[in-house]
Amino acid sequence: MKKLLFLSTFTLYLTFGYAQKAPYIIYNAKGKKVSYEKMVKSLEKKDMVLFGELHNNPISHWLQYELTSDLYAKRPLILGAEMIEADNQDELDAYLAGTIDYKALDSTARLWNNHKTDYAPLVDFAKDKKLVFVASNVPRRYASLVYKGGGFQALDTLTQEEKSWIAPLPIAYDPELPGYKNMLAMMGDHATPSIVMAQAIKDATMAHFILKNYKEGSMFLHYNGAYHSNDYEGIVWYLKKDRPDLQYGTISTVMQDDVHQLEAENMGIADFIICVDSNMTTTY
Repeated sequence: MKKLLFLSTFTLYLTFGYAQKAPYIIYNAKGKKVSYEKMVKSLEKKDMVLFGELHNNPISHWLQYELTSDLYAKRPLILGAEMIEADNQDELDAYLAGTIDYKALDSTARLWNNHKTDYAPLVDFAKDKKLVFVASNVPRRYASLVYKGGGFQALDTLTQEEKSWIAPLPIAYDPELPGYKNMLAMMGDHATPSIVMAQAIKDATMAHFILKNYKEGSMFLHYNGAYHSNDYEGIVWYLKKDRPDLQYGTISTVMQDDVHQLEAENMGIADFIICVDSNMTTTY
């Protein structure tokens, strides 16, 4: 009877277990499959974790919330995001404190179009748990100023108040970083050095506000587009330049037609790579 039950169970496993499709699989930097629990156990020891997302990817957003909740149970957290710009920190703080509601936040801050579905749950988590949430990104008009003005020198025209919303001048910059060089290559004939500098001012400003708000003994969990932290460049380069003593963890998100083996081009881009099925629906 026991043998019959075992054979029946095994047959069901073969029939249905292998037939299930995985919407995503997590890999380490070497391309080895790892469990979500193992990723959390590794990241909980870090001082800073940068979660690189694809902005319209629902798996990214779901795992951001899950990871935030699970790390909160283990470490004091500080949260921050590319998706809210530094000059909207006052409005964000007012919402977190409960002095304005979501409608007021939406009308006074420049929230992304997908904020309500994709980022509001993270902000509300911070509100419920009374956590600091940092609006880390440079106001987009200053990134545009760098691009259209031909480089960082355009920022010299800003007022002192405006300069408080960006990384301190002069901006450190290494145009030879592979990520920045790849940007130029991808842009083709439209590429100019100033467009890469516009990317760098975002990276530098996010790193600046992450470090400005970091407290020893806490973990800073930052949400950003994957390109801003892939290959340990971008934000990570600026963070390590000023605080090489801290322990950093990175996550990236990629899309593949087949999630069951990480493609070579996606290996090593982060400590953990969330590989999502290309057929996954998007949030916009």
